[in-house]
Amino acid sequence: MIYEKAPAKINLTLDVLHKRPDGFHEVEMIMTTVDLADRIWLRLTSERSITIKASHRFVPNDRKNLAYQAADLLRKRYRVNEGVEITLDKNIPIAAGLAGGSSDAAATLRGLNRLWKLGLSLDELAVLGAEIGSDVSFCVYGGTAIANGRGEKITHLSPPPNCWVILAKPSIGVSTGNIYGQLDLSTVSHPKTAQMIEALKEGDYNKMCSSLGNVLEPVTMGLHDEVVVLKEQMERFGADAVLMSGSGPTVFGLVRQESRVPKIVNALKGFCQDVHAVRMLGERVLVD
Repeated sequence: MIYEKAPAKINLTLDVLHKRPDGFHEVEMIMTTVDLADRIWLRLTSERSITIKASHRFVPNDRKNLAYQAADLLRKRYRVNEGVEITLDKNIPIAAGLAGGSSDAAATLRGLNRLWKLGLSLDELAVLGAEIGSDVSFCVYGGTAIANGRGEKITHLSPPPNCWVILAKPSIGVSTGNIYGQLDLSTVSHPKTAQMIEALKEGDYNKMCSSLGNVLEPVTMGLHDEVVVLKEQMERFGADAVLMSGSGPTVFGLVRQESRVPKIVNALKGFCQDVHAVRMLGERVLVD
């Protein structure tokens, strides 16, 4: 039995540069992992099947599950004859912009690399991850990084200054494809990516807060008033900076002063049930 943690990520910046010939968007985004994680157990089975057991009823237990796809890819690519039972204990909200499914897939790649004794490096696992989904490569490493291309080109960055992160997800799901499909690149206000990199390098909390930006946020807010309300309430109750993560609908607030955290969390619980106060992980979870 092998155990892996699968941490959630937030986007400190998310920029879309242009539409690519392959139909995907060229992105440039700075992501960092936070201390909200799914837990994954991997157990060898004598049968050659892949079995998913999930604690959440809305998590698929078949090929639609990214952890299943990760196991299937490794097994076929390296001609593994053993089966695996994957148990997912879900803590990251689903369809939330926090890369829960991608992180599960990344943790499955890391865990099966050990369980099946494949001897692959993190870099090799990240390349495989790109075949599964855009955020999987980043999630293989964890920590803080800028992602380019479809999200698979990873450059590691300095970890963010220490602070609290308050996550709030309204009771709606958002389709990433739908949000990207409604993005009008001629009207976007691009985030300050270079300034965010400087803020991380300098450990400058205030500069980090002023550099947050996500070109998808206005699109999702235009479709879902719940996201607008959560952002307004977080700002009203004293978060230092607030942004939507990914394509949403989760909104996060950065808070330096710990005494403010319970007040903001309790206030937000009047607007949605899914509220978490967590810390930045910042550093890469694993090294080769």
